[in-house]
Order: sequence, then C-alpha cells, then structure tokens
Amino acid sequence: MYETLLDECFEENIDVYEKLIGGKIKGLYSNNVIWINKKIKTSVEKACVLAEELGHHYTTFGDILDQSTLINRKQELRARWWAYEKLIPLNKIVQAQKAGVHTSYELAEFLEVTEEFLHEALSRYRSKYGIYVFVDDRKIVLDPLNVV
Repeated sequence: MYETLLDECFEENIDVYEKLIGGKIKGLYSNNVIWINKKIKTSVEKACVLAEELGHHYTTFGDILDQSTLINRKQELRARWWAYEKLIPLNKIVQAQKAGVHTSYELAEFLEVTEEFLHEALSRYRSKYGIYVFVDDRKIVLDPLNVV
C-alpha cells in the first residue's frame, strides 16, 4: 500500500521524503511536499501516515500546525477522514469478510493498515453512519464489527 500511495504522490507531483522529525510528529505536509518521520519502522504504518498527509493535500489549506483553533482541528480531522476512506473503504470490509477474515488483527493485515488506524476508522464510520451501513447488498454492523 505504501508503494501505491508513493505512486499517487508521484502522479500528483508531490515530493515525499523520509526524515527524522522531533517529537511525536509522524508526518507533515506543505506545498506539495510530504515528510514521513524516519522513526516509523513499518511500511504499514508509513502508509497510514502517508494517506493522512495526502488527505491534507486534497482537503486542507494554509498552516494548521496550531491545533488550538477550531478551524485547524476541523481541517486535521478532514484529512484523517479522507485517509480512512482511502485505505479502508467499506467495500473492502465486505471483501475481507468474504475472504474469511474474522479478527481485527486479521482485518488490519488484510487492509494493510495498523490496528490503531483500523479502530479509529471504524469509530469514524460509526459516528458517520450509526450502528450499521449497507454496502454491496451487505449489512456492515459497526458495533461490534460484523458483515451480514
């Protein structure tokens, strides 16, 4: 997935660099440049970070580093939501169920995301759709996660 996202960045003329970044920052985006913290070890976690930074490219504007303002926090969430929908579209959850995936660990592995990213995405989907949503003639129950 990381390589696929790098390809998308290339197509969008976005430069991506892996660089040591201080603090807890995992990634940054500004003016068609994305920095991924070199401390991140796995390509799965890098993909989650890169997707969110791509989300900033597509959905945010200006300097939003100061998260004390409401508009900046909203833009941060919008980029994160974009990343969830990019890496975990609901139809992929249906595909995972059809492939015999049962646990959240297996689902995260199937989707090539971290379990933390998966749980955050599912929480977002619950807040957006409620307890269930219909996808491809299937009912996805979001709490607890199940496809029927």
